[in-house]
Amino acid sequence: MQDSWTDKIEETLIAVILGLMTIITFANVIARFVFNSNILWALELTVFMFAWLVLLGASYAVKKRAHLGVDAVINLVSPELRRILGLISVACCIIFSFLMLKGAWDYFAPYANLSPTSGRWLPTGFESVRGQGWYETQDIPVPFWMRWLEGAFNDGDAYEKLPKLVPYIVLPISMALLLFRFIQAAIALWRGEIESVIASHEAEEAVEEAAANLRG
Repeated sequence: MQDSWTDKIEETLIAVILGLMTIITFANVIARFVFNSNILWALELTVFMFAWLVLLGASYAVKKRAHLGVDAVINLVSPELRRILGLISVACCIIFSFLMLKGAWDYFAPYANLSPTSGRWLPTGFESVRGQGWYETQDIPVPFWMRWLEGAFNDGDAYEKLPKLVPYIVLPISMALLLFRFIQAAIALWRGEIESVIASHEAEEAVEEAAANLRG
């Protein structure tokens, strides 16, 4: 796969989130044990950030072929049949990630005063629902540079806390990235650039290498 800005989406977001989590957690520890105080919103924000890491990590693992799988049967067949089985498996993953994207959008949309899709499995249109843009998090304050959200999603009324649409937006973003990475993997598999979309024995080699380094 060609190196482009799309290949750095997850790395950039994950690096930023990990850095912010470290800073916030460190600041809260200092506030608690040095100043006998507490950053009330630190725990809730780090929980949301951890959820972002997990969801973004799913697509990152697809990109890096780090998802574990069992290839005991696949390795017994011919390379051509192995390629066909790989295409079937990645097709199932594409269908799964598409369904996850639909569910993620349907859950997130009301919080942004948008319309979820209709249809149980496939989107057949859009449903009109009551907007929930006024829903707020429990403790996280609104940064000054996000005050524009009040006019866009809360009829101009001031938010007391950060609206839930901000942390929940990771749901459609992460599932869209997951779908995108599986499509990329399918194309690479079709072109013969990769043999599978799982780590399998590569992960075992990494574990053995790490163990050897520890022994050395």
